[in-house]
Amino acid sequence: MVRRSRNERTGTPARLLVVGLGNPGEQYAQTRHNAGVWVVDELVRRHGGRLRRGRRDHAVSDELRVGPHRLAVAVPTTYMNESGRAVVPLVRRYGIDDLSRLVVVHDELDLPVGRLKVKLGGGMAGNNGLKSIRSHLRADEFARIRIGVGKPESGTMKGRDYVLRRPARAERPELERVVAEAADAIEYLLEGDIEGAMNRFNSA
Repeated sequence: MVRRSRNERTGTPARLLVVGLGNPGEQYAQTRHNAGVWVVDELVRRHGGRLRRGRRDHAVSDELRVGPHRLAVAVPTTYMNESGRAVVPLVRRYGIDDLSRLVVVHDELDLPVGRLKVKLGGGMAGNNGLKSIRSHLRADEFARIRIGVGKPESGTMKGRDYVLRRPARAERPELERVVAEAADAIEYLLEGDIEGAMNRFNSA
């Protein structure tokens, strides 16, 4: 449970808060590490939103209307390993008092290109963005959508170098497909539960 503060939302809370992880700046925008950002961009495109930054924010965000639901979406403007600095104020602003309604979207080396996994809680899998969020929230019971970006061939480069590179041309159609599928999964979560999302999307 997130502690209440003077910045707590007083209006209707968002049904979900979706945070897409990545690094700021044009040099990183098309790299694998920004797969989470691509999913937020897809949701904004679908629902006619626009990401904006407040004066004291560490994120750009918007609140989308999807049918009867309020869907808050955000991208931290910090680097990946400081994502938690952005997430805690966002959780308070959008009235997320149950962390299962926080969905963090991120790239995943341990999944093949084009696969995704929905999960609730669990380990950080070496992801520094997730570690930062856990540290700042002092909890890890938030939902995650993991976007498969594959691994480098053995002995060619380290994982941290691989994710900071642009995907190969041959990978792009699969990545575009899985980004759309991740957006579908988030829309499903507005009506369904995490178990249903796992059953539906994790076997795809």
